[in-house]
Amino acid sequence: MLGRERMKTGLNSARSDEWAGVALALVSAVASGSLGILGKAAASLGMGTPTLLSWRFGLTAALLFALGAGRVGRGERVRLLVVGAMYAMSTVAYFTALGRVSAGTAGLLVYVAPAFVVLYGALLGTRPTVGQVGALVLALAGLGVVVGLPGAADADALGLAAGGAAGALYGGFVFASGRLAAGSAPLTVTAHVALVCALTFAALGFAHGTPGVPSGAAQWTVVVAMIVAPTLVAIPALLGAVRRIGGTRASLLATTDPLWTLLFAALFLGEGVGASQLLGGALILSGSALAQIGGGTRRD
Repeated sequence: MLGRERMKTGLNSARSDEWAGVALALVSAVASGSLGILGKAAASLGMGTPTLLSWRFGLTAALLFALGAGRVGRGERVRLLVVGAMYAMSTVAYFTALGRVSAGTAGLLVYVAPAFVVLYGALLGTRPTVGQVGALVLALAGLGVVVGLPGAADADALGLAAGGAAGALYGGFVFASGRLAAGSAPLTVTAHVALVCALTFAALGFAHGTPGVPSGAAQWTVVVAMIVAPTLVAIPALLGAVRRIGGTRASLLATTDPLWTLLFAALFLGEGVGASQLLGGALILSGSALAQIGGGTRRD
């Protein structure tokens, strides 16, 4: 009798942990969905990308390290810096692609990341479930409908290669965070990710001239909003989700990010939502739901 009660308690605890992981992945997607709106706001205020991102990540790193989130041993620090480097390189590759192909194509290539998470797992001996493969197909089809497939204007080999690299590196970040950073607190990982990104974009800023400093309440408001939503909320939430439900399921839920971007654009920018976007959204949501139904509790 006592054994049954313990087993029941353990199952309930695992189920609660799993639902917490799903919730965290969705919170991360919602928070990341604000990035497009904030990016447009920054551009309209005349802020360059290196300036915006170096201040976003630099202030985040300064805050977290000041709060003690960066206190780790040497071995752990090296692992976290590797994870941070993957995130930083993915971001650089994305913005490189953005400068050469359409925003839709660049976004589509980045959100192929779940396929790379599955691939990395398979290379290390973790077979994806049938549900995960089906979810991946639905999610990628939905992304193609929502953001559009590459067209004639996207016939730029370097741009397409950079977009593909962004997806591969972001998938590597998600996968590695579940392996190299499994024992680290989400805010500790975020502190190191922010540090590497801050140094990377500061260096890019100096390479193209002295990086600027935000001026005025409007520019600083955008910087603070970027620090809070797509950084301090989105990254730790994603890391917490990976720890609970695995990289594949977490990354598939993260593909709902473009849907939240569409919603925010409709609410705050007055942009319309077409039939193709609704169809693509339905496919993405179906893929995300299938990943949870067929995902089990595997921590891949």
